[in-house]
Amino acid sequence: MTSTASRSRSIIVLAATAALLAGCGSSDEENDNPLAGDKASGDTVVVGSNNFAESILLADIYGEALKAKGLKVTYKPNIGSRETTYGLLKNGSITVLPEYNGSLLAYLDPKAEQKSAEAVNAAVKTKLDKKLTLLESSPAEDKDSVSVNAETAKKHGLTADSTLADLKDIAPEMVIGGSPEFQTRHQGLLGLKDVYGLEFKSFKALDAGGPLTQAALTKNTVQAADIFTTDPTITKEKFVVLKDPENLFGFANVTPLVYKSGLSQEGIDALDAVSAKLDTTTLLDLDSQVQLENKDPLDVAKAWLASVGLD
Repeated sequence: MTSTASRSRSIIVLAATAALLAGCGSSDEENDNPLAGDKASGDTVVVGSNNFAESILLADIYGEALKAKGLKVTYKPNIGSRETTYGLLKNGSITVLPEYNGSLLAYLDPKAEQKSAEAVNAAVKTKLDKKLTLLESSPAEDKDSVSVNAETAKKHGLTADSTLADLKDIAPEMVIGGSPEFQTRHQGLLGLKDVYGLEFKSFKALDAGGPLTQAALTKNTVQAADIFTTDPTITKEKFVVLKDPENLFGFANVTPLVYKSGLSQEGIDALDAVSAKLDTTTLLDLDSQVQLENKDPLDVAKAWLASVGLD
């Protein structure tokens, strides 16, 4: 995601899912109080998650991969926002947390530029508390995108290989939707014009990738909209996410954030192996299983790890 504010939308959109998850998955078997500040014993890895469905799923994936290597793992799921989880990492109450590299950098240094995923990670490492480290990033990203609905894609021949530049000639006949801020941000209409030369027919103020935006795109009230790249609505409604080769929307690669002294090299290697296998298409599919099919995230995590030989 491009910002802490963007990430907050998941808490609203996925409130019902979060409630469901409270009774299943890793939260079933572990600490009932995720804010408990007790540090883990020396041989236990504590895997935490923020309070939205995708973070809980990712925590289960990383945690079960550690278990597969014989490490003792406990979970602190559904904790809260980055403001809370970062503090718990610093004091050692959490050992591992699935993070998003660009969003983490924006939290640590709001003015930092994001030129590449590698540069983002390097910048994060200079800003992190000395007790923490960032591991290898996965190709999987959950970030802003301009997506079009199936009707618009068919009409203009847009596919998953199409880029934002492909909208240049047709944007003047399209209505685009998003949060009110999207209209005035560089990572929004201003950047779409400056970077890709896109000028739309009009803009419709909705919400930050949430149900209003999803409904408007589905009903063709808008033909393009700011949708997050692992939103299960993409699969359900057959939206087409347009590629962003100029990285206007920055970087939001799934990346484990780790309390250094709490994880062995074997554990680091296990998490890096997971990240190497996880891409955006896969994460979208796994999110859809949890959020659309109501599968237990722990079961989804275990099945995926088995499918890629990491169980």
